[in-house]
Amino acid sequence: MDQAGRQQNSFAVTHRLVLSIAVPMTLGFVTTPLLGLTGTAVVGRTGSAEALAGLAIAAVLFDLIFAAFGFVRASTTALTAQALGRADRVEQQAVFYRSFLLSIGLGVVVLAASPLILRIGIMLMGAEGRVAEATATYFAIRVLGAPLTLGNFTLLGSVLGMGRGSIGLALQILLNGVNIVLSIWLGLWLDFGIAGVAWGTLAGEAVAFIAGLAYMLFAFRGTPRPKLPVVLSREKLKALFSINRDIMIRSLALVAAFTLQTRIGTLFGPELLAANALLMNFFLIASFFLDGMANAAEQITGRAVGARFRIGFERAIRLTAIWSFGLASVCALFFLVLGGTLIDVMTTSEPVRALARDFLPWAALTALTGALAFQMDGVFIGATWSREMRNMMLLALAGYCAALALFAPTLGNHGLWLALNVFLALRGLTLAAILPRKLAQTFIASQ
Repeated sequence: MDQAGRQQNSFAVTHRLVLSIAVPMTLGFVTTPLLGLTGTAVVGRTGSAEALAGLAIAAVLFDLIFAAFGFVRASTTALTAQALGRADRVEQQAVFYRSFLLSIGLGVVVLAASPLILRIGIMLMGAEGRVAEATATYFAIRVLGAPLTLGNFTLLGSVLGMGRGSIGLALQILLNGVNIVLSIWLGLWLDFGIAGVAWGTLAGEAVAFIAGLAYMLFAFRGTPRPKLPVVLSREKLKALFSINRDIMIRSLALVAAFTLQTRIGTLFGPELLAANALLMNFFLIASFFLDGMANAAEQITGRAVGARFRIGFERAIRLTAIWSFGLASVCALFFLVLGGTLIDVMTTSEPVRALARDFLPWAALTALTGALAFQMDGVFIGATWSREMRNMMLLALAGYCAALALFAPTLGNHGLWLALNVFLALRGLTLAAILPRKLAQTFIASQ
């Protein structure tokens, strides 16, 4: 691209731009835990411990299913942002339709495989009797919305790729709000119990799906629609599947790491396991803020790649790094100062409280060691450097396993938390180490 073309596609990368994407998405992420709390409270009010256990098991199954397909949102954001950077409105639509067809297709596959998934899930979780019945009731209803859920991933990815974080927030609030209200109404007022919670969740997905699709069609008005051969371009589909494959492998490796930590933690006894589970909530809270900043990094770096705008790309890295480490530092300090109070709120068990306080500094540290990992993930997703991100995640996972083998036997639970922080740091440092080379390769044509 010549200098005139680059100038035309350049854009101002400012703190305001970063926050306009990060803040709405952070708020959207923060509302998500309310869903679990509402469902638990509604089912808990029925007085059935079996229903509550069934809800917990079904929720884990859906978390695993949809976490595996989270790549749909990430790839859609990156490719949409790159098309935006090229000022190619037709390709923005084509990216949306490609990802939309893929997400609906994957949702139908999940729906078709749901009886098998349910049987395997109940078996692995060891659910029996009324617990298994409750799990099956919730699962059978909510899985009907699998195409809607994955379709919403594409819709959210599209609006984020277009830099419209406020619309993403609105869709999240609509989805979560309808879910919460209907879960309470159907589950408690109409006394449908766990089935009412499931129908409320399904309704929330459906309303957000319809609203999001209507918005996208409105946003594309006045722009020529891409022809079907363009949408189904073999080259474009191959690139989409390649990116999604790499992100999925990266996500599964991440799930494996946290699953391994929990599994090893069980060896230290129930009270220590409970303390670790409680402390992991602090990391999850920090991740809401870091994820929001990662979303900003995805959109801005993706747009910069599309525009061949290296200066904007580098400035996006600097600004998102400043905000990521700033937010991580605030979170870490907050946990160190008020973590004890939060621990007391979350449990009444004095042994668990004491143990959680002993390991609180490790949990607070995860915000800082994870800051670079979240930010670099956003940069690499936005630039569609998915293969490198996958490889560095696998390298970090290998380092994590080595740290576990080295530290857990000698340091016990301290070693477990040390290994987790090593894993988070390795994720960010390995990506940062190859960033200059990828930067030079990507922008060499614009030198």
